[in-house]
Amino acid sequence: MIRLACVAIGYVFGLFQTGYIYGELKGTDIRQHGSGNAGATNALRTLGWKAGLITLLGDCFKCVFAVLLVRALFAGRYPDENMGVLLGMYAALGVILGHNFPFYLKFKGGKGIAATAGLYLSLDPVMTLVAIVLFGGAVGATRYVSLGSILVSIWLPVGTILFGRQGHWGLSQGHLYELYAITIFLCLMAIYRHRKNIGRLLNGTESKLGQKAK
Repeated sequence: MIRLACVAIGYVFGLFQTGYIYGELKGTDIRQHGSGNAGATNALRTLGWKAGLITLLGDCFKCVFAVLLVRALFAGRYPDENMGVLLGMYAALGVILGHNFPFYLKFKGGKGIAATAGLYLSLDPVMTLVAIVLFGGAVGATRYVSLGSILVSIWLPVGTILFGRQGHWGLSQGHLYELYAITIFLCLMAIYRHRKNIGRLLNGTESKLGQKAK
């Protein structure tokens, strides 16, 4: 039940659609423009750098706050002091589900990458650094934000499993498998949410950073 509570709390946090709310304050539904997405990249392309930055920070830190909250509420109920890592992952799962599928917007939200950045920040500094290098390197070399997003999504389960095999998380084997399963699910969901981007990357029509979405 505690795990479900963590997901539910995370989902509520995820419902705070920063880009959509900012756009509405400016009289624009960003989902009706550009890529039709409610995330930071489309906010940037539709409303400018300020909107993109605010959306990025808002979507990122709503995940951080949700993770910190569930750890404070529930981690102390377990004899294993490292359970906060797993409970935080359940909260992050809820945030990303809420961000991607907000019920009040007919389940049409973002792709969860900025929220995933918040997950990285609350999970581990080394994994965060690697994610920054992957994203920055990919976008810097190609100007494809979607490519960087896909790479950091793949790094989530890869890094979590690599660190877990070294005993980094301090969890029992069963709890490790839960952790791995969540990260694999989040990775697959992110790739699925980017399926159109992948198609455009393959045929050379994907919009680059600084261009309007096609």
